[in-house]
Amino acid sequence: MTASPTPTTAEELRGVGLRVTAARVALLETVRAGDHLGVEAIASGVRHRVGHISLQAVYEALHALTAAGLVRRIEPAGHPARYEGRVGDNHHHIVCRSCGAVADVDCAVGDAPCLTASDDRGFAIEEAEVVYWGVCPECSTGRSS
Repeated sequence: MTASPTPTTAEELRGVGLRVTAARVALLETVRAGDHLGVEAIASGVRHRVGHISLQAVYEALHALTAAGLVRRIEPAGHPARYEGRVGDNHHHIVCRSCGAVADVDCAVGDAPCLTASDDRGFAIEEAEVVYWGVCPECSTGRSS
């Protein structure tokens, strides 16, 4: 049995009912190539790929891509929103208190145990958002020297 080909970015956009534009393709590719990017970094990456795009257009495209489930928005307390292309799984994040670096952390163990609340209060839980806080290796090294 042969594996089905990976859909192109344009096919993914069409698949969720979004119009395919050069800016949306560039934005989705920028987010996926980056590492928890902020809006300014995404705008810069899109401009590098397609030329001028307004910050408002970037915000609008990010909103549409997030609503469609192609991009995930995270907003650690006290930090601006960041965007990532890792969607569809229940992973978490670790944030450096010193420099703000963000990294992915898979769910603790087994079958997403964080989705089993001690008291779900009648909710049908679909996702858990866990943020671990600490100091990254680079900042730890800087503190000890």
